[in-house]
Amino acid sequence: MTTDFCTISGITNQLFDSYKKECDMWKDSPFKWIKEQSSRTIGAIGEKVVERWLSSNGCCVKRSPDSEADGIVDGKRVEIKFSTLWSGGFYKFQQIRDQNYDFIVLFGVSPFDCHCWVVKKDEIIRMRNEGIIEGQHTGSGGKDTSWIQLYPNNENESFRQYGNSLDVAYSLVREYCA
Repeated sequence: MTTDFCTISGITNQLFDSYKKECDMWKDSPFKWIKEQSSRTIGAIGEKVVERWLSSNGCCVKRSPDSEADGIVDGKRVEIKFSTLWSGGFYKFQQIRDQNYDFIVLFGVSPFDCHCWVVKKDEIIRMRNEGIIEGQHTGSGGKDTSWIQLYPNNENESFRQYGNSLDVAYSLVREYCA
């Protein structure tokens, strides 16, 4: 073994303690397997989870014919964003763009719970313009992509009316599709 190998091995052992807490948080979770996937795969899994959840509740869900939305729910164009709970205790929904959709479903899973917010596109645009939603990859002045950070306990006053619980989120889907 080289000196550098031993040094790096020691560094990774020190870092392990800071990451162990997050690993332990998901230890017995039914969603642990999702955390073990790549971020692109996690997004695809999230879309399928939301589509199947809405279908199981009686919605007619179809794939979008284009890349401007993820699906069509009861005739409405829907964008789906998925997040697992970050170690800071929040969800971060990423790559939100001004595309052709009617509303967005923000679906998060924590180790032993699920949360969901459903927001009309015009509200997303308004919140982006007012600085409630932050730019992503673009600096403070960029507007092409955004991200939304939400806490499961609904600390985000601007998002309280859009859900948190699955029941409230589903009732908004039904309302927006009416």
